[in-house]
Amino acid sequence: MPTLIDFRRRIRSVKNTQQITRAMKFIAAARLRKAQEGVIAARPYAREILRVLRSAVARMEDPATHPLLERRPEQRILVVLLTGDRGLAGPFNANVIRYGLTFLREHSSLDIKVMAIGRKGRDVLRKRNYKFAGEYLNVSLSVEFKHAKEIGARIIELYSTQEVDAVYVIYNEFKSVLVQRLVAEKLLPIDPAVLGQPDPDHPEAAKPQADQAEAQKNPPALVDYIYEQPPQELFKALVLRYVDTEIFRILLESSAAEHGARMAAMDSATNNAADLIDELTLEMNKIRQAGITRELIEIVSGAASAIG
Repeated sequence: MPTLIDFRRRIRSVKNTQQITRAMKFIAAARLRKAQEGVIAARPYAREILRVLRSAVARMEDPATHPLLERRPEQRILVVLLTGDRGLAGPFNANVIRYGLTFLREHSSLDIKVMAIGRKGRDVLRKRNYKFAGEYLNVSLSVEFKHAKEIGARIIELYSTQEVDAVYVIYNEFKSVLVQRLVAEKLLPIDPAVLGQPDPDHPEAAKPQADQAEAQKNPPALVDYIYEQPPQELFKALVLRYVDTEIFRILLESSAAEHGARMAAMDSATNNAADLIDELTLEMNKIRQAGITRELIEIVSGAASAIG
């Protein structure tokens, strides 16, 4: 049977753990706020790039000639899996890894290469002997645009040299501290709808000729940019920057989701520690009360025997 000393040691240990989880909660909250500010700050830049990109596309005769817009039958694909580098984030890593492995099984008939961003996903994919096209660690703790450029350069290289026919990114999209949405997003080839162009593979893309003629008569209004370079050259540079910006946004989304999940997990652990301390204190008081009662009985019994 545990003694009072055992209970005191256990309570002291749980209180120390509670202090650690509370501190980790505050750290995760600070990092979450920084990641959210990064997402908000990146939005105007991405919006303006897309606006100039669409303006350049509208002035080009055949924008589909760019390598990153070229569509090929999907026989070889690259799957980019974003996870964290550390644990203690609740089900964050387990959920995205499970979702990624399901996606890989569904496309097992294709030639698959993987790119791991985060140590947890890298370890799981390596155990399953997938072909690696790259791995990037310690990115989620402090996301910077240079990380996105480095990853983007590798992805663009693989797609431009036709080593892969499509690029999918699997990550946790940040909605709130308690809600993250698992996403499998097709990064390349770039969707024509993003550039304001009709998608030839989409069933709704084939419009009646009357509608097409009407669209030609009334084209959408364009921002009156003055280009120092031909639209084709500007378009090539902007497409690369657009890919880097999308990767940067995805990294920020995943980082914010990870910090939000860790903050929620540490808050839950802190509350559980408080409940455990209350339970242990109650049990310790019961044992102490039983000891006091036993001593009183011994005193009364001794006094009664002395009188008798």
